[in-house]
Amino acid sequence: MTALIHLPAPTTLLDFFPRSRVRDLLAVSSFALLTALAAQVTIPLGFTPVPITGQTFSVLLAGGVLGARLGASSQLLYIFLGAMGLPFYAEAQGGWAAATGSTAGYLVGFVVAAFMVGLMAERGQDRNLVTSLPAFLAGSIIIYSLGALWLAYRLNIPLSAKAGEPSAIAYGVAPFLVGDLLKVVAAGVLLPTVWRFSER
Repeated sequence: MTALIHLPAPTTLLDFFPRSRVRDLLAVSSFALLTALAAQVTIPLGFTPVPITGQTFSVLLAGGVLGARLGASSQLLYIFLGAMGLPFYAEAQGGWAAATGSTAGYLVGFVVAAFMVGLMAERGQDRNLVTSLPAFLAGSIIIYSLGALWLAYRLNIPLSAKAGEPSAIAYGVAPFLVGDLLKVVAAGVLLPTVWRFSER
């Protein structure tokens, strides 16, 4: 009598592929490179050192697809490779000065956000629109929070101020709200759709 093999139910989209070190290495490397490519989709803003980029979308996807540990690892690898001098950051920048510059808080936020989104994905929050949107929104808030705090420190400006006055929120949060909300919605629609087709 043939024994039935019961495979563990997938907790993330990556789990639809057989688990192995090679799989994990390829997944982490791929999302590090995806973040680097998304960083080159850049629109500089003259009044702030923080450009509009596609990075946050890839960070949300990294956490949602890979889970907490591998998602965060992909962003750590991205930061490491950029800090080593590869032109992986926005506007093809790289090196230690770029890694620790005024946008360093956002880079740290990428790691934390990918981890937190990954944790929520591992609990199934990326499988339908109602629960995926709050998960991806939480990831964006983490990136904004750490990015704005470091920006305030580096530029020696207050975190918030009156309208028209310099502040970290005015320079590093407000100009990006609409675009990042669209990224949250895009990720919130994309991952549940992939889950729906993967489970057929």
